[in-house]
Amino acid sequence: MGRRAQTARHILADWLAAFLSWGLFFAYRKINIESRKFGEPQAIEITDTLIVGLVVIPVLWLGLYALWGSYRDVYRKSRLQELGHTLVTTLIGVTILFFALILDDEILNHTTYYESFGVLFALHFGLTFLFRFILYTITARKIQRREIGFPTLMVGSDVKAMELFDELETQALSYGNRFVGFVPVKKRDTYPLLDRLPCMGSLTDLKDIIRSEGTEEVIIALESGEHKELERILSKLEGVDVIVKVIPDMYDIIAGSVRMDAIYGTPLIQIERDLMPQWQVVVKRGADIVLSALALLVLSPIYLLTVMAVKWDSPGPAFYRQERIGKGGLPFDIIKFRSMFVDAEEAGPALSSDHDPRITRVGRFMRKVRLDETPQFYNVLLGEMSLVGPRPERQYFIDQIVRTAPHYTHLLKVRPGITSWGMVKYGYAENVEQMVRRMKYDLLYIENMSLLVDLKILIYTVLTVLQGRGK
Repeated sequence: MGRRAQTARHILADWLAAFLSWGLFFAYRKINIESRKFGEPQAIEITDTLIVGLVVIPVLWLGLYALWGSYRDVYRKSRLQELGHTLVTTLIGVTILFFALILDDEILNHTTYYESFGVLFALHFGLTFLFRFILYTITARKIQRREIGFPTLMVGSDVKAMELFDELETQALSYGNRFVGFVPVKKRDTYPLLDRLPCMGSLTDLKDIIRSEGTEEVIIALESGEHKELERILSKLEGVDVIVKVIPDMYDIIAGSVRMDAIYGTPLIQIERDLMPQWQVVVKRGADIVLSALALLVLSPIYLLTVMAVKWDSPGPAFYRQERIGKGGLPFDIIKFRSMFVDAEEAGPALSSDHDPRITRVGRFMRKVRLDETPQFYNVLLGEMSLVGPRPERQYFIDQIVRTAPHYTHLLKVRPGITSWGMVKYGYAENVEQMVRRMKYDLLYIENMSLLVDLKILIYTVLTVLQGRGK
């Protein structure tokens, strides 16, 4: 409740800043610019235009802030970082307002444009950052006084973990870590850290421990001889919504994007888990919804014909549901047009091949043009999938892949997709070895996620469909 209330305070403060800045700007225009233009003082009247502006414009500002990610995890905002964020969002928002509402307004000469832009920018930025600075300062002081704490789990149990715990706990100004316990890397009869924290279980149960304790941060403190365990620990943390930090001497063995984060004299390396900027995440999800709804509408006549063709070609239902593993390891039912004969997997799960006798005549055509995958637009609307993302697999095959390539768990960080870089470059896999090869492209996609990359993959997918190069 506290986190939601804090977020509500930030939203209210931003709304008030936008409301006041637009009202003051309206008054400035009347008193300064219009009075000079008409040669006499202009009265400030409550007009319909002013009322609409005071109602609509603050809401538009809140939408821009939400798109930017301003309301994510408000307890952890840096005042200096927020200064830059507020400058950028104000510049974007004022520019939009300038071209939408101010460009055709009353002016004296061309310098009036610069004057109006500058005044609106100064008013909006000044009030917005002032209110945010006050809120962030109050929050920071509560964290430093340990009135606000983030449930933290220590992974490690020996000397380095004990020294790190003591240092964090004895600091005059807290960074907000409230330790709930520790998880040892290797099982032993006793641990040095046991005098200070309870042992919560083993690495095997790491995800369950994090969820049951409401853990928000995991700090990994390994001994020199335990460094080889780091990759296994990080793999277990994939798909778990926690902040992960490690002690600095592990830097040389960490792969991926990291940033330094000093905790009042205790520098830790925070593993950067945001794959895309928040505004791109919002746009990507919005595009998923809009394009999927449009596709379902436009393709509905083709769906009807496909249903008839599938049922005419072989007995059985037109649609096929199968459990797949999605983001965070959560299962969901994927929807496809049935391209195989009924009971094609009586002998157990099996991947298809180019000349698989289980595939029907209509199914072979659908696979070439990827028509069998298009009902998954419905999965996209439900939020189970995205238009672009790694192809979801069954748990049966994931278990086999992980034995060969433990990195597969990295793919569970994002929503699976109807199409992917792996599908464009490699196509359908016929065995686990080929699935591992295709996985390399999907890992590359995750490391380079952006709206531009998504657009390129969609274009190549359309070309594959038009050329019938699917298999």
